[in-house]
Amino acid sequence: MLRDFGLPELLIILVIIIVLFGPGRIGKVAGELGKGIRSFRDGLSGKDDTKDEQNKDPEQKVETESKTPEK
Repeated sequence: MLRDFGLPELLIILVIIIVLFGPGRIGKVAGELGKGIRSFRDGLSGKDDTKDEQNKDPEQKVETESKTPEK
């Protein structure tokens, strides 16, 4: 019943998706999907959110250095 999809069928599906969602929305959804896949892979490999921790550390260092009395 179902046959292989060729180029014409894929183009028709792509046109329908663009008409329904619009090009801006498709880009946003694709970006969010990429972020989700990346975080899923990081979770499987056991990586923590080291990027977030590294971004927070310099801010905390500046705050703690200003509060620390100098000798």
